[in-house]
Parts: sequence; structure tokens; C-alpha cells
Amino acid sequence: MSENAKITTFTGRLAPLPINDIDTDQIIPARYLKTTDKEGLGKAAFFDWRYDAKGEPKPEFVLNQAQYQGASVMVAGTNFGCGSSREHAPWALIGAGLQAVVSTYFADIFRSNALKNGLLPIIVDQETQHQLMSLAQEDPTTQVTIDLASQTLTLPDGRAVTFPIDPFSKHCLLNGVDQLGFLLALEETQAYEASHPQRVETTQFA
Repeated sequence: MSENAKITTFTGRLAPLPINDIDTDQIIPARYLKTTDKEGLGKAAFFDWRYDAKGEPKPEFVLNQAQYQGASVMVAGTNFGCGSSREHAPWALIGAGLQAVVSTYFADIFRSNALKNGLLPIIVDQETQHQLMSLAQEDPTTQVTIDLASQTLTLPDGRAVTFPIDPFSKHCLLNGVDQLGFLLALEETQAYEASHPQRVETTQFA
């Protein structure tokens, strides 16, 4: 069965990236699209922003800063993931250790690809986005708790905000399967039922 990591409830630190209109070519440059293997793509996430011409880390980029190492939730500007369609974008973000990205708006194709590959795109209102960005910038130890079952993101002050997700994607993420895995499981269930006769006799009533 095709699988992703299950997403249920987790608590993670924030990495702030206060830039609007981050396109997929910035998330994963086109020169990395030749591979069909997810392994190692985390190093290429935001490559042109993370590294200089010599391949040395740029100290000003958030994912290169020691205080944000291990952050699993990125808080970004609006219109995250715009541009061309590429599944490599969520692959790279997951490979970089992210479980979720928070924004006020995601490009539709990126959002669909993220959900299919086990990355949770969380849409919040502008006030919440600004609050999370400020908290993450002021205190890199800031944590939030995300509960997919209840579709809530809980801030350090205890305020919980809800976020939207379609029922099918939610089911797949909670159970750690992608769309292919879901269909394969459904086919296996149907094949099992077809090969096993009904065990309970039905009674006909006049």
C-alpha cells in the first residue's frame, strides 16, 4: 500500500518566512525536477535562498539559523506555492523537516499536491498569521499544537483557530495513506468481500 506519515496531533516550533507570493521555483528550483526520488530533496528546499554561489549557507535565511533548527511548522506570507505545478515542492519541504505550512492563502495546485504527499497546508486569517509571525520572530522557541481531527491550531496563549480541509484529504492524512493507497485498500476490501460468501443468512418476510 502507498503510504505517507500519519498526521494526527503534533506540537512543533515555528519558522517564520515573511514573504508573499513564494512560488514553487523558489521552494524547489527547476533543475531538481529530473529526479523521481524524494530522498535527499530536503537539502534542495529554497536552495537559491539558502545557499550562495559557492554552495555555502546564507546565515540570514531562516532555515540556516541555529535557533530555528528542528522547526516543523513554517509561517509564510500569503499566496504560498504559486507558479508551476510540481510535487517536488512538498517533497522538498517535508524533506526539510516541515509537517505543516501556515498561510492566509495557498495556490490551489500546491495545496492539492501538499495534501496528497503528507504536508498540511493550514489556512488562517490575517490576524492569526501576523500573530504567529511576530511570535516566531520574537521567540524562536514558540510552539503551536495542531490537531487534524478537530482541525484546530492552538497558539501559545491557548487560543484555538480552526482551519479548512476536505474530508477525503483529512481521512488520508489521519490514516497515513495517499490517494493511491486509499484506492488500493478499497480494491482489496472489495476483492475480499467478493471471495468470501455472506455468513449471515437473511430472512425473507412476507
